[in-house]
Amino acid sequence: MGVTENSEQAHVSPEGDGRTNRRPRSLIVSFFGTYARDLGGWIGVADLIALMAGLGVDAPSVRSAVSRLKRRGLLVSERIGGVAGYRLSEEGHRVLAEGDQRIFGHRVARIDDGWVLVVFSVPESERGRRHALRSALTRLGFGTTTAGVWIAPAHLTDQARRVLRDLGLEGYVELFHADHLGFGGPAEAVARWWDLPALQEMYRGFLAEHEPVLEAWRRRGGRAGAPEPGPAAFADHLRAVDAWRRMPYLDPGLPPELLPDPWAGSRAARVFFDLHSLLRDPGLEHVRATVRG
Repeated sequence: MGVTENSEQAHVSPEGDGRTNRRPRSLIVSFFGTYARDLGGWIGVADLIALMAGLGVDAPSVRSAVSRLKRRGLLVSERIGGVAGYRLSEEGHRVLAEGDQRIFGHRVARIDDGWVLVVFSVPESERGRRHALRSALTRLGFGTTTAGVWIAPAHLTDQARRVLRDLGLEGYVELFHADHLGFGGPAEAVARWWDLPALQEMYRGFLAEHEPVLEAWRRRGGRAGAPEPGPAAFADHLRAVDAWRRMPYLDPGLPPELLPDPWAGSRAARVFFDLHSLLRDPGLEHVRATVRG
């Protein structure tokens, strides 16, 4: 599921690192990406409010967040059987499906794969387009080599081409496939192109919050098997998804041998996917029970 809340994130600025400080809009996007599609893409207003209350989001905040998402074209209002609710728009489905590939199919590059370079020149009279281009590349996880030259692992080539075309920016850009030939080692170059300490800190923040949650669920489960459905499983799972879903956009999957050792991102990924595997089905059962109720 795609949609980052801030388009201009100077490489790393994840929103709401604390359990009680996440934006309602972000949580609702995560809910629609994680659960609502299993309900057919529609949910009643009262049910959404009831579910969000379990994460500390009050009804006015839910309504305000949904209004913003409607203005962005991701949700549409729809009544079913006299019940007011919200449905994912076609654009919402497209954005979330694209995000699924990035979040759950996150690729780790190999040095031999090479790099994609985006070289652009935008006239001063079109500063708005320059800002849009830089924001798009930041959201895709590109690093900066120098002004007007951005870089990412080669596996992002097709996605970069598609995003730049969708934004009407292809007339300002040239794309190149490249190998790093010097000077200096590739690890030193990567450390210049990306803010690796900030990425490490981002992953450590995720681990500090969510690794103890995973350990607690594992202790609670013991030999009994899967966790019981309920509001706790739903809330802990949705919080983890909401915290994680920005990270594959900020970290493009750099080759592990070019990263500091230990790299917190590797452990953070294991924690997220273990939590997702453990809590997703119990969380969905809770959602379905709430909606039926």
